[in-house]
Amino acid sequence: MKTSRRTFIRGVGAGAATAALAAPAMAQSVIDEILSSHSRATWDDQFDARPTAQPGRVVSTSPVFSQQTVAYVEQTMAHYQNIVANGGWPIVPSGKALKLGVVDPDVAVLRRRLMISGDLAESAGISNAFDSYVDVALKRFQTRHGLPADGATGRYTYAAMNISADIRLGQLQTNLERLRNMPDTSGRFVMVNIPAAEIEAVEDGRVASRHVAVVGKIDRQTPRLTSKIHEINLNPYWNAPESIVRRDIIPLMRKNPNYLKENNIHILGPNGEVDPLSIDWNTEEAAKLRFRQDPGRINAMASTKINFHNPHAVYLHDTPQQSLFNGLERFHSSGCVRVQNVRDLVVWILKETQGWDRRRIEQTIQTESDVKIPVANPVPIHMTYVSAWATDQGVAHFRDDIYGLDGVDALQISTL
Repeated sequence: MKTSRRTFIRGVGAGAATAALAAPAMAQSVIDEILSSHSRATWDDQFDARPTAQPGRVVSTSPVFSQQTVAYVEQTMAHYQNIVANGGWPIVPSGKALKLGVVDPDVAVLRRRLMISGDLAESAGISNAFDSYVDVALKRFQTRHGLPADGATGRYTYAAMNISADIRLGQLQTNLERLRNMPDTSGRFVMVNIPAAEIEAVEDGRVASRHVAVVGKIDRQTPRLTSKIHEINLNPYWNAPESIVRRDIIPLMRKNPNYLKENNIHILGPNGEVDPLSIDWNTEEAAKLRFRQDPGRINAMASTKINFHNPHAVYLHDTPQQSLFNGLERFHSSGCVRVQNVRDLVVWILKETQGWDRRRIEQTIQTESDVKIPVANPVPIHMTYVSAWATDQGVAHFRDDIYGLDGVDALQISTL
Protein backbone atom coordinates (compact mmCIF):
# COMPACT_ATOMS: atom_id res chain seq x y z
CA MET A 1 0.00 0.00 0.00
CA LYS A 2 1.35 3.43 -0.91
CA THR A 3 2.08 5.81 1.95
CA SER A 4 1.78 9.58 1.55
CA ARG A 5 3.64 12.07 3.70
CA ARG A 6 0.32 13.29 5.13
CA THR A 7 -0.70 9.73 6.08
CA PHE A 8 2.69 9.14 7.67
CA ILE A 9 2.51 12.35 9.74
CA ARG A 10 -1.04 11.56 10.83
CA GLY A 11 0.10 8.09 11.88
CA VAL A 12 2.99 9.49 13.87
CA GLY A 13 0.73 12.11 15.46
CA ALA A 14 -1.92 9.58 16.40
CA GLY A 15 0.65 7.21 17.84
CA ALA A 16 2.34 9.97 19.84
CA ALA A 17 -0.99 11.20 21.24
CA THR A 18 -1.95 7.71 22.39
CA ALA A 19 1.43 7.19 24.02
CA ALA A 20 1.19 10.61 25.70
CA LEU A 21 -2.07 9.66 27.38
CA ALA A 22 -0.58 6.40 28.67
CA ALA A 23 2.91 7.51 29.52
CA PRO A 24 4.15 11.05 28.78
CA ALA A 25 7.80 10.17 29.28
CA MET A 26 7.60 7.27 26.82
CA ALA A 27 5.79 9.46 24.28
CA GLN A 28 8.51 12.06 24.43
CA SER A 29 11.08 9.31 23.95
CA VAL A 30 9.28 8.05 20.83
CA ILE A 31 9.09 11.55 19.36
CA ASP A 32 12.74 12.24 20.13
CA GLU A 33 13.69 8.98 18.40
CA ILE A 34 11.76 9.94 15.29
CA LEU A 35 13.21 13.45 15.19
CA SER A 36 16.76 12.22 15.63
CA SER A 37 16.45 9.29 13.23
CA HIS A 38 19.16 9.07 10.52
CA SER A 39 16.48 8.52 7.91
CA ARG A 40 14.38 11.51 8.96
CA ALA A 41 15.82 13.68 6.22
CA THR A 42 14.81 11.19 3.55
CA TRP A 43 11.23 11.09 4.78
CA ASP A 44 10.90 14.81 5.48
CA ASP A 45 12.78 16.24 2.53
CA GLN A 46 12.35 13.63 -0.20
CA PHE A 47 9.30 11.49 0.45
CA ASP A 48 6.94 13.77 -1.46
CA ALA A 49 8.98 14.29 -4.58
CA ARG A 50 8.44 17.37 -6.64
CA PRO A 51 8.52 16.82 -10.38
CA THR A 52 12.06 16.42 -11.63
CA ALA A 53 13.17 17.22 -15.14
CA GLN A 54 13.85 14.00 -17.03
CA PRO A 55 15.93 13.88 -20.24
CA GLY A 56 13.32 13.28 -22.91
CA ARG A 57 9.90 11.70 -23.14
CA VAL A 58 9.35 7.99 -22.76
CA VAL A 59 6.07 8.00 -24.73
CA SER A 60 6.49 9.64 -28.10
CA THR A 61 4.49 10.20 -31.29
CA SER A 62 7.62 9.41 -33.29
CA PRO A 63 7.34 6.02 -35.04
CA VAL A 64 9.92 3.33 -34.38
CA PHE A 65 10.40 3.01 -38.13
CA SER A 66 11.81 6.43 -39.05
CA GLN A 67 15.10 8.13 -39.86
CA GLN A 68 14.57 10.19 -36.73
CA THR A 69 14.75 7.00 -34.66
CA VAL A 70 18.07 6.15 -36.30
CA ALA A 71 19.44 9.49 -35.14
CA TYR A 72 18.05 8.97 -31.64
CA VAL A 73 19.66 5.51 -31.39
CA GLU A 74 23.02 6.89 -32.50
CA GLN A 75 22.75 9.60 -29.84
CA THR A 76 21.77 7.04 -27.20
CA MET A 77 24.64 4.74 -28.12
CA ALA A 78 27.11 7.55 -27.45
CA HIS A 79 25.58 7.93 -23.99
CA TYR A 80 25.76 4.19 -23.32
CA GLN A 81 29.36 4.07 -24.50
CA ASN A 82 30.12 6.65 -21.85
CA ILE A 83 28.27 4.59 -19.21
CA VAL A 84 30.26 1.48 -20.15
CA ALA A 85 33.54 3.44 -20.10
CA ASN A 86 32.74 4.55 -16.56
CA GLY A 87 32.13 1.03 -15.29
CA GLY A 88 28.46 0.54 -16.09
CA TRP A 89 25.83 0.32 -13.36
CA PRO A 90 25.63 -1.76 -10.18
CA ILE A 91 23.80 -5.07 -9.84
CA VAL A 92 20.71 -4.48 -7.72
CA PRO A 93 20.13 -7.32 -5.18
CA SER A 94 17.00 -9.09 -6.39
CA GLY A 95 15.80 -10.89 -3.27
CA LYS A 96 13.38 -8.27 -1.97
CA ALA A 97 10.17 -6.63 -3.16
CA LEU A 98 11.00 -2.92 -3.04
CA LYS A 99 8.21 -0.36 -3.35
CA LEU A 100 7.04 3.02 -2.09
CA GLY A 101 7.54 3.40 1.67
CA VAL A 102 10.23 0.73 2.09
CA VAL A 103 13.45 1.68 3.86
CA ASP A 104 16.21 -0.78 3.04
CA PRO A 105 19.93 -0.66 2.11
CA ASP A 106 19.09 -2.20 -1.28
CA VAL A 107 17.15 0.96 -2.15
CA ALA A 108 20.41 2.93 -2.15
CA VAL A 109 21.75 0.56 -4.84
CA LEU A 110 18.50 0.90 -6.77
CA ARG A 111 18.78 4.68 -6.65
CA ARG A 112 22.31 4.57 -8.05
CA ARG A 113 21.23 2.19 -10.84
CA LEU A 114 18.34 4.45 -11.85
CA MET A 115 20.54 7.55 -11.78
CA ILE A 116 23.12 6.06 -14.13
CA SER A 117 20.47 5.08 -16.68
CA GLY A 118 18.92 8.56 -16.50
CA ASP A 119 15.64 7.57 -14.87
CA LEU A 120 16.34 9.28 -11.54
CA ALA A 121 17.70 12.80 -11.23
CA GLU A 122 20.93 13.02 -9.25
CA SER A 123 19.35 15.77 -7.13
CA ALA A 124 17.20 13.04 -5.53
CA GLY A 125 20.27 11.91 -3.63
CA ILE A 126 21.33 8.54 -2.29
CA SER A 127 19.46 7.11 0.70
CA ASN A 128 17.81 3.90 1.87
CA ALA A 129 14.26 5.28 1.49
CA PHE A 130 12.05 4.24 -1.42
CA ASP A 131 10.37 7.62 -1.77
CA SER A 132 8.30 9.30 -4.46
CA TYR A 133 11.42 10.14 -6.47
CA VAL A 134 12.28 6.45 -6.74
CA ASP A 135 8.65 5.50 -7.41
CA VAL A 136 8.45 7.82 -10.43
CA ALA A 137 11.89 6.76 -11.66
CA LEU A 138 11.17 3.04 -11.39
CA LYS A 139 7.89 3.44 -13.27
CA ARG A 140 9.78 5.30 -15.97
CA PHE A 141 12.32 2.46 -16.17
CA GLN A 142 9.53 -0.11 -16.38
CA THR A 143 7.77 1.79 -19.16
CA ARG A 144 11.01 1.97 -21.17
CA HIS A 145 11.35 -1.80 -20.87
CA GLY A 146 7.77 -2.69 -21.76
CA LEU A 147 6.93 -3.76 -18.20
CA PRO A 148 3.83 -2.91 -16.14
CA ALA A 149 4.62 0.45 -14.54
CA ASP A 150 3.57 -0.55 -11.02
CA GLY A 151 6.56 0.95 -9.19
CA ALA A 152 7.45 -2.35 -7.53
CA THR A 153 10.49 -4.55 -8.10
CA GLY A 154 9.66 -8.07 -9.23
CA ARG A 155 11.30 -10.85 -11.20
CA TYR A 156 11.09 -9.23 -14.63
CA THR A 157 12.00 -5.76 -13.43
CA TYR A 158 15.10 -7.10 -11.71
CA ALA A 159 16.00 -9.20 -14.76
CA ALA A 160 15.76 -6.17 -17.08
CA MET A 161 17.59 -3.94 -14.60
CA ASN A 162 20.53 -6.29 -14.09
CA ILE A 163 21.43 -6.76 -17.74
CA SER A 164 24.81 -5.09 -18.01
CA ALA A 165 25.34 -1.77 -19.77
CA ASP A 166 27.70 -3.29 -22.33
CA ILE A 167 25.08 -5.88 -23.34
CA ARG A 168 22.50 -3.12 -23.72
CA LEU A 169 24.98 -1.17 -25.84
CA GLY A 170 25.40 -4.21 -28.08
CA GLN A 171 21.63 -4.59 -28.33
CA LEU A 172 21.34 -0.99 -29.50
CA GLN A 173 24.04 -1.61 -32.11
CA THR A 174 22.29 -4.73 -33.42
CA ASN A 175 18.99 -2.92 -33.77
CA LEU A 176 20.57 0.18 -35.26
CA GLU A 177 21.60 -1.96 -38.22
CA ARG A 178 18.03 -3.25 -38.54
CA LEU A 179 16.69 0.29 -38.51
CA ARG A 180 19.23 1.48 -41.07
CA ASN A 181 17.99 -1.28 -43.40
CA MET A 182 14.28 -0.59 -42.92
CA PRO A 183 12.08 -0.37 -46.02
CA ASP A 184 10.51 2.83 -47.34
CA THR A 185 8.41 4.41 -44.59
CA SER A 186 6.94 7.39 -46.41
CA GLY A 187 3.18 7.95 -46.39
CA ARG A 188 0.85 5.69 -44.44
CA PHE A 189 1.94 2.31 -43.10
CA VAL A 190 1.37 -0.22 -40.34
CA MET A 191 4.31 -1.58 -38.36
CA VAL A 192 4.10 -4.71 -36.22
CA ASN A 193 7.03 -4.80 -33.80
CA ILE A 194 7.26 -8.46 -32.81
CA PRO A 195 9.42 -8.35 -29.64
CA ALA A 196 7.49 -5.33 -28.35
CA ALA A 197 4.16 -7.04 -29.20
CA GLU A 198 2.95 -3.66 -30.38
CA ILE A 199 1.51 -2.14 -33.55
CA GLU A 200 1.88 1.39 -34.86
CA ALA A 201 -0.34 2.99 -37.50
CA VAL A 202 1.83 5.75 -38.97
CA GLU A 203 0.86 8.71 -41.12
CA ASP A 204 2.90 11.75 -42.16
CA GLY A 205 5.80 10.74 -39.93
CA ARG A 206 3.69 10.49 -36.75
CA VAL A 207 2.03 7.63 -34.93
CA ALA A 208 -1.72 7.93 -35.50
CA SER A 209 -2.49 5.07 -33.11
CA ARG A 210 -0.72 2.35 -31.16
CA HIS A 211 -2.17 -1.05 -30.42
CA VAL A 212 -1.16 -3.78 -28.01
CA ALA A 213 -0.66 -7.05 -29.89
CA VAL A 214 -0.32 -10.76 -29.28
CA VAL A 215 2.28 -12.39 -31.54
CA GLY A 216 3.65 -15.86 -32.21
CA LYS A 217 5.00 -18.30 -29.66
CA ILE A 218 8.69 -19.15 -29.67
CA ASP A 219 7.94 -22.42 -31.52
CA ARG A 220 5.38 -20.77 -33.85
CA GLN A 221 7.03 -17.48 -34.66
CA THR A 222 5.45 -14.51 -36.36
CA PRO A 223 7.40 -14.03 -39.60
CA ARG A 224 9.20 -10.86 -40.61
CA LEU A 225 7.83 -9.52 -43.89
CA THR A 226 6.71 -6.52 -45.90
CA SER A 227 3.42 -6.49 -47.81
CA LYS A 228 0.31 -4.35 -48.36
CA ILE A 229 -3.02 -4.59 -46.59
CA HIS A 230 -5.49 -5.11 -49.42
CA GLU A 231 -8.64 -6.38 -47.71
CA ILE A 232 -10.69 -6.18 -44.52
CA ASN A 233 -12.91 -9.17 -43.71
CA LEU A 234 -15.73 -8.45 -41.22
CA ASN A 235 -17.27 -11.37 -39.29
CA PRO A 236 -15.06 -13.83 -41.16
CA TYR A 237 -15.11 -17.59 -41.28
CA TRP A 238 -11.97 -19.05 -39.75
CA ASN A 239 -10.20 -21.73 -41.78
CA ALA A 240 -7.80 -23.57 -39.50
CA PRO A 241 -4.32 -24.00 -41.00
CA GLU A 242 -3.08 -27.57 -41.31
CA SER A 243 -0.44 -26.90 -38.65
CA ILE A 244 -3.14 -26.01 -36.11
CA VAL A 245 -5.22 -29.02 -37.10
CA ARG A 246 -2.25 -31.28 -36.41
CA ARG A 247 -0.91 -29.57 -33.29
CA ASP A 248 -4.13 -28.46 -31.63
CA ILE A 249 -7.44 -29.69 -33.02
CA ILE A 250 -6.62 -33.41 -33.36
CA PRO A 251 -5.19 -33.65 -29.80
CA LEU A 252 -8.22 -31.74 -28.48
CA MET A 253 -10.63 -34.08 -30.25
CA ARG A 254 -8.89 -37.06 -28.65
CA LYS A 255 -9.63 -35.53 -25.24
CA ASN A 256 -13.07 -34.10 -25.99
CA PRO A 257 -15.05 -35.58 -28.93
CA ASN A 258 -17.50 -32.65 -28.69
CA TYR A 259 -14.82 -29.99 -29.19
CA LEU A 260 -15.74 -29.20 -32.80
CA LYS A 261 -19.47 -28.96 -32.06
CA GLU A 262 -18.91 -26.77 -29.00
CA ASN A 263 -16.81 -24.35 -31.07
CA ASN A 264 -18.99 -24.25 -34.22
CA ILE A 265 -16.26 -25.86 -36.34
CA HIS A 266 -17.26 -27.91 -39.40
CA ILE A 267 -15.14 -30.38 -41.36
CA LEU A 268 -15.37 -29.93 -45.11
CA GLY A 269 -14.26 -32.64 -47.53
CA PRO A 270 -14.36 -32.98 -51.33
CA ASN A 271 -17.99 -34.13 -51.18
CA GLY A 272 -19.31 -31.74 -48.53
CA GLU A 273 -19.41 -31.74 -44.73
CA VAL A 274 -17.80 -34.68 -42.94
CA ASP A 275 -19.19 -36.25 -39.76
CA PRO A 276 -16.52 -36.06 -37.00
CA LEU A 277 -17.64 -39.51 -35.80
CA SER A 278 -16.49 -40.99 -39.11
CA ILE A 279 -12.87 -39.96 -38.51
CA ASP A 280 -10.26 -41.99 -36.64
CA TRP A 281 -8.80 -39.30 -34.35
CA ASN A 282 -5.97 -41.60 -33.28
CA THR A 283 -4.43 -40.93 -36.69
CA GLU A 284 -3.73 -37.65 -38.47
CA GLU A 285 -5.94 -38.33 -41.48
CA ALA A 286 -8.13 -35.36 -40.50
CA ALA A 287 -5.25 -32.99 -41.33
CA LYS A 288 -6.04 -33.56 -45.01
CA LEU A 289 -9.49 -32.03 -44.55
CA ARG A 290 -10.66 -28.44 -44.20
CA PHE A 291 -11.77 -27.15 -40.80
CA ARG A 292 -13.96 -24.04 -40.92
CA GLN A 293 -15.37 -22.15 -37.94
CA ASP A 294 -18.60 -20.20 -38.32
CA PRO A 295 -18.60 -16.42 -37.79
CA GLY A 296 -19.71 -15.33 -34.36
CA ARG A 297 -18.74 -14.44 -30.83
CA ILE A 298 -16.44 -17.43 -30.29
CA ASN A 299 -14.84 -17.33 -33.72
CA ALA A 300 -11.02 -17.36 -33.40
CA MET A 301 -10.86 -14.03 -35.26
CA ALA A 302 -13.95 -12.56 -33.56
CA SER A 303 -15.19 -9.60 -35.63
CA THR A 304 -12.29 -8.78 -37.93
CA LYS A 305 -9.53 -10.12 -40.16
CA ILE A 306 -6.98 -7.87 -41.88
CA ASN A 307 -5.54 -9.49 -45.01
CA PHE A 308 -2.26 -8.93 -46.85
CA HIS A 309 -0.56 -11.20 -49.35
CA ASN A 310 2.32 -13.28 -47.93
CA PRO A 311 3.72 -16.81 -48.27
CA HIS A 312 3.18 -17.61 -44.59
CA ALA A 313 -0.64 -17.33 -44.62
CA VAL A 314 -0.58 -14.96 -41.65
CA TYR A 315 -2.82 -11.95 -41.00
CA LEU A 316 -3.90 -9.49 -38.30
CA HIS A 317 -7.16 -10.16 -36.48
CA ASP A 318 -9.49 -9.55 -33.56
CA THR A 319 -9.85 -12.15 -30.79
CA PRO A 320 -12.50 -13.30 -28.32
CA GLN A 321 -9.71 -13.66 -25.74
CA GLN A 322 -9.33 -9.98 -24.89
CA SER A 323 -7.66 -10.78 -21.55
CA LEU A 324 -4.50 -11.81 -23.42
CA PHE A 325 -3.77 -8.15 -24.11
CA ASN A 326 -3.31 -7.55 -20.39
CA GLY A 327 -0.51 -10.09 -20.08
CA LEU A 328 3.11 -9.27 -19.42
CA GLU A 329 4.12 -11.90 -21.98
CA ARG A 330 2.06 -11.64 -25.16
CA PHE A 331 3.55 -14.44 -27.24
CA HIS A 332 0.65 -16.87 -27.55
CA SER A 333 -0.38 -17.11 -31.20
CA SER A 334 0.49 -19.56 -33.94
CA GLY A 335 2.09 -16.86 -36.09
CA CYS A 336 -0.79 -14.49 -36.80
CA VAL A 337 -1.12 -11.25 -34.84
CA ARG A 338 -4.05 -10.35 -32.59
CA VAL A 339 -4.80 -6.63 -32.30
CA GLN A 340 -6.32 -4.78 -29.36
CA ASN A 341 -8.90 -2.15 -30.38
CA VAL A 342 -8.73 -3.61 -33.86
CA ARG A 343 -11.78 -1.65 -35.07
CA ASP A 344 -9.92 1.62 -34.53
CA LEU A 345 -7.16 0.30 -36.77
CA VAL A 346 -9.68 -0.84 -39.39
CA VAL A 347 -11.33 2.61 -39.46
CA TRP A 348 -7.89 4.15 -40.05
CA ILE A 349 -7.04 1.65 -42.82
CA LEU A 350 -10.38 2.26 -44.58
CA LYS A 351 -10.39 6.08 -44.24
CA GLU A 352 -9.64 6.41 -47.97
CA THR A 353 -12.12 3.67 -48.95
CA GLN A 354 -15.36 5.42 -49.89
CA GLY A 355 -18.50 4.43 -48.00
CA TRP A 356 -16.78 2.65 -45.12
CA ASP A 357 -16.86 4.95 -42.12
CA ARG A 358 -17.05 3.73 -38.52
CA ARG A 359 -20.86 3.67 -38.47
CA ARG A 360 -21.11 1.37 -41.46
CA ILE A 361 -18.34 -0.87 -40.16
CA GLU A 362 -20.12 -1.26 -36.81
CA GLN A 363 -23.50 -1.86 -38.47
CA THR A 364 -21.99 -4.52 -40.73
CA ILE A 365 -20.41 -6.33 -37.79
CA GLN A 366 -23.79 -6.36 -36.03
CA THR A 367 -25.86 -7.61 -38.97
CA GLU A 368 -23.79 -9.43 -41.62
CA SER A 369 -21.28 -12.25 -41.99
CA ASP A 370 -18.12 -12.75 -44.03
CA VAL A 371 -18.10 -9.30 -45.64
CA LYS A 372 -14.92 -8.62 -47.63
CA ILE A 373 -13.95 -4.98 -48.19
CA PRO A 374 -11.20 -4.16 -50.74
CA VAL A 375 -8.92 -1.40 -49.44
CA ALA A 376 -8.97 1.47 -51.95
CA ASN A 377 -5.32 2.38 -51.42
CA PRO A 378 -3.58 -0.72 -50.03
CA VAL A 379 -1.62 0.20 -46.91
CA PRO A 380 1.97 -1.05 -46.57
CA ILE A 381 2.58 -3.32 -43.58
CA HIS A 382 5.98 -4.09 -42.09
CA MET A 383 6.21 -6.99 -39.65
CA THR A 384 9.55 -6.30 -38.00
CA TYR A 385 11.87 -7.27 -35.18
CA VAL A 386 13.18 -4.27 -33.24
CA SER A 387 14.09 -5.09 -29.63
CA ALA A 388 15.86 -1.79 -28.85
CA TRP A 389 15.32 1.75 -30.06
CA ALA A 390 15.30 5.32 -28.75
CA THR A 391 12.93 8.28 -28.62
CA ASP A 392 13.35 11.99 -27.93
CA GLN A 393 16.69 13.10 -26.53
CA GLY A 394 18.14 9.64 -26.36
CA VAL A 395 15.57 7.81 -24.21
CA ALA A 396 16.40 4.11 -24.66
CA HIS A 397 13.71 1.44 -25.00
CA PHE A 398 14.47 -2.26 -24.63
CA ARG A 399 12.37 -5.39 -25.06
CA ASP A 400 12.83 -9.09 -24.44
CA ASP A 401 14.61 -10.77 -27.36
CA ILE A 402 11.85 -13.37 -27.45
CA TYR A 403 13.08 -15.22 -30.56
CA GLY A 404 16.77 -15.00 -29.69
CA LEU A 405 17.67 -13.03 -32.82
CA ASP A 406 19.97 -10.61 -30.98
CA GLY A 407 22.36 -13.45 -30.21
CA VAL A 408 22.74 -12.91 -26.43
CA ASP A 409 21.06 -15.37 -24.06
CA ALA A 410 20.75 -12.77 -21.28
CA LEU A 411 18.34 -10.77 -23.45
CA GLN A 412 15.78 -13.61 -23.51
CA ILE A 413 14.33 -12.61 -20.16
CA SER A 414 11.08 -14.56 -20.49
CA THR A 415 13.01 -17.84 -20.80
CA LEU A 416 15.17 -17.29 -17.72
